[in-house]
Amino acid sequence: MKPTKQPNRLSAFAVTAPGLEPLCAAELAAIGIRGKPEEGGVSWSGTIESVARANLWLRTASRVIVRIAEFRATAFFEVEKHARAIRWDRFVAPGSHAEFRVTCRKSKLYHSDAVAQRFADALKRGVPGAKVGSTADTGTDSEDSDAPTVDQQLFIVRFNRDICTVSVDSSGALLHLRGYRQQLAKAPLRETLAATMLLGSGWKGDTPLADVMCGSGTIPIEAALIARRIAPGRNRTFAFQRWPGVEAQLWTSLVDEARRGELEQSPVTITGADRDAGAIRSARANAERAGVADDITFSEQSISALVDAPAPGLVACNPPYGVRIGDTDALRDLYAQLGNVLRRHRAGWTLALLSADPRLEQQTRLPFKESIRTKNGGIPVRLVVADVPVPG
Repeated sequence: MKPTKQPNRLSAFAVTAPGLEPLCAAELAAIGIRGKPEEGGVSWSGTIESVARANLWLRTASRVIVRIAEFRATAFFEVEKHARAIRWDRFVAPGSHAEFRVTCRKSKLYHSDAVAQRFADALKRGVPGAKVGSTADTGTDSEDSDAPTVDQQLFIVRFNRDICTVSVDSSGALLHLRGYRQQLAKAPLRETLAATMLLGSGWKGDTPLADVMCGSGTIPIEAALIARRIAPGRNRTFAFQRWPGVEAQLWTSLVDEARRGELEQSPVTITGADRDAGAIRSARANAERAGVADDITFSEQSISALVDAPAPGLVACNPPYGVRIGDTDALRDLYAQLGNVLRRHRAGWTLALLSADPRLEQQTRLPFKESIRTKNGGIPVRLVVADVPVPG
């Protein structure tokens, strides 16, 4: 999406993991933003309020950026000319810190450090006393890589086939960093992916939720936030709040509005179980920090200890894949046991599973349908959903 030339309108883009674009577009629509799904995210044209609202409410996006320039360049003098035309003072205050992340692909200007230096010089000309941090090609998609420290304003520069796109990051720390998850179990699941599992399976917080392999509790905690209509970003700060000209009242009013819409407690039962005592301790501590400890019942128990519960409801879990923890052959029994236990105690429920190996999911003998394809820690995974059959 090209930067808009309309006054007070911003060309915004919510960055997502691959495959999550439609889900993110639906989230934006729910908060009044008409977005267009594109490869790698969702674009829209809106005011700074829409950017703030997206940061506050999006559960499945990695970050929200704003396109501020796009041009063609095959020589450094062209980069310098366009870089000096950018109004850097809209996003960086005098004396503050900034960082450029540059990637160059299939372009005549392929030296990312040299490109970054031109932009750094232009920013320092436009903003007195500004300090520019590291300037390196990350080797990955820089729009979804980790953000700089909270005090640095990140700019993302992408050269692709001689077209340069310049974006400013409005989020700061990536959006999955809600602030509650300080204690982790093995193979932790990002908060954004946990929310993806819930929303992608059609769960709206109106039926019971159970995670029988909850680890550090990310899925039950995200479920409680959804059920109570709690904005995932309400307790943190964002990069756009430091932009010159952005009034503090904007954020205060949005958070106040969000809090007025929250429910005092979850309207449905949410449970999390794990056989690892340390994982359950971490889950309880994380839920406490998230403010939803009273909405979730955590228990130290194995899958086989699952008890009957009336339908309908959702079981959502992220079991071991074999490529990360343990051996695939050793996991066959675990998946088979999961299917057997659910047929025995959760008939009529729905199972949402994050799967990296169709052979393992087949061990459950449940009729899965693929909902979403994405990646978890660089591993290709699928969100698969199945209704647990009712006997007879």
